[in-house]
Amino acid sequence: MILGLNHITIAVSDLPRSLAFYIDILGFKGHVKWLNGAYLSVGDLWFCLNVDKPSTQADYSHIAFDIAKADFDAFKTRIAQHNIPLWKNNKSEGDSLYFLDPDGHQLEVHVGSLATRLQALKHSPYKNLEWL
Repeated sequence: MILGLNHITIAVSDLPRSLAFYIDILGFKGHVKWLNGAYLSVGDLWFCLNVDKPSTQADYSHIAFDIAKADFDAFKTRIAQHNIPLWKNNKSEGDSLYFLDPDGHQLEVHVGSLATRLQALKHSPYKNLEWL
């Protein structure tokens, strides 16, 4: 049986640029790098950068990271100071910021959890919501 999320790998076009973005701006921890990639981590999540031709999409697929409410405003300011483009406005429960990495991967930082989202749905359900 699947136990959980093991790692996320994304394609990047410029490894030094992506390392600077993920380590220096977002605060990920760098572990190793090589000619065509790098291993980073954020919290307990293993995050891999792989040099390739990125293929971004225009749908809602994205990677969301936890952020503490106390850190949200400072993070939002940091993103603005680095002129990092946003890709969506938040319309859901909890503070969220939707932004793009240097290759156009859609990212989000979110204050909240599955539990807080489910609690919010009890008060304001999505159209045709069914509890499983």
